[in-house]
Amino acid sequence: MESNNNNGALPLTSLNHISVLCRSVEKSLDFYQNVLGFLPVRRPSSFGFDGAWLFNYGIGIHLLKSNDPEKLPKKREINPKDNHISFQCESMYLVEKQLKEMDIPHVKCRVEESGIYVDQLFFHDPDGFMIEICNCDHIPVIPLVIGEPVASVCKRVNFVTNQQQQQQPASCEFLQKAVCVSEEPQIHCA
Repeated sequence: MESNNNNGALPLTSLNHISVLCRSVEKSLDFYQNVLGFLPVRRPSSFGFDGAWLFNYGIGIHLLKSNDPEKLPKKREINPKDNHISFQCESMYLVEKQLKEMDIPHVKCRVEESGIYVDQLFFHDPDGFMIEICNCDHIPVIPLVIGEPVASVCKRVNFVTNQQQQQQPASCEFLQKAVCVSEEPQIHCA
């Protein structure tokens, strides 16, 4: 058996897709395309059930037509503590403005950690699956355990940091310092 340096965890590389059961593939396709900006992609023709695949932002959404749509949970009150998928955005103001223009009910939240604020907007897809839009990149990702996993976190943060350096050099500098502190000299996050 090949050993990995991840303390026995599976050797994963990234999130590939999420699957969402839906009552109507057409309504869900419309939502994920026109509200969230996903693009339809080819789906294997060997599937014997209705569905659709979409892709954007480095992840896929697989829509699966429910065998029993009446047994799917009904839309309920928007609860930020419910299961959800979260997306980063560049402008919370523009996202909220567009949600209002599209008449999509949503809940707005703000989280503060050590003087850093994160804004969040929560709303449902047509079948009640929760969506969050946030500016979570403002808050540093600080590993609780120093060791090998820090290198993985630093790689991710460097990718984010490199993209953000053109936009917000001060927060990136803070983010890089906060995440990439390590007592192990072989871990570098430059």
